[in-house]
Amino acid sequence: MKRHYTALWLLFLSAFALFAVASAFDMPEIGGHKLKSSEIVPSLTAVEAAADSDMAYCDDTTSSEVHERPAFPVPCDSASKTILFIGDSMLEGLGPRLAAYAEKNGHTLYNVIWYSSTSEVWGRSDKLRHYIDTLHPDYVFVCLGANELFVSDIINKRRGYVQKILSDIDTIPYVWIGPPNWKPDTGINQLVASETTEGGFFLSDGMHFERSRDGAHPTRTSAAAWMDSVARWMPAHSFHPIRMEVPDNASGRAKRIFVHQPSEK
Repeated sequence: MKRHYTALWLLFLSAFALFAVASAFDMPEIGGHKLKSSEIVPSLTAVEAAADSDMAYCDDTTSSEVHERPAFPVPCDSASKTILFIGDSMLEGLGPRLAAYAEKNGHTLYNVIWYSSTSEVWGRSDKLRHYIDTLHPDYVFVCLGANELFVSDIINKRRGYVQKILSDIDTIPYVWIGPPNWKPDTGINQLVASETTEGGFFLSDGMHFERSRDGAHPTRTSAAAWMDSVARWMPAHSFHPIRMEVPDNASGRAKRIFVHQPSEK
């Protein structure tokens, strides 16, 4: 009896194996009929391919996210630039030193000093957009924040104005030079760092400065050293470094300096 059942099982397994092979592939005609594939193997293959595709997509996504960040250091742009430098009274010390860099490296510099200005003052105004449309700069330096070190809830109050400034700059490469803190701030550095492109913000807080009598502004010598620090930082950390060889002269002259008073809008 057991042999009889064993024979039946072997017959059943043989028939199933034949069916599986026939259903997996297109077979030649047998008795006038052509056996067609049941698409089992292609379906299984498609599932495996889809799984591989999903895995590749995840890998590509991760890869693309990584490549969106600049690969530092970024190659230096050696072309001559038209530079627009805007900001508050800190430009009195920084401007002449940047002008010396411009003269040494073949750049053209325009300085715009708006006394007592803040991110709010510039953000409410169309002056930056006006200067960009008029002077067509290839590069922008910004120095703002010294007059808003102690504004309460500054991140919520000033975020929109910082975003407006960056929106006006648009796709032009830039460096925003943070304020030379003489006391801990309430968040202006954190705000600007969070809104600027990686490699677009130079943190000045923590540096040592020799101060003028007001206790806030660096002396001219210290401001020149400050600008030197920015220039040394740029090759390895800026998202768009430009030629900034150390000048022979301590200071230079911008092609033009525009001055605005606190009462202006």
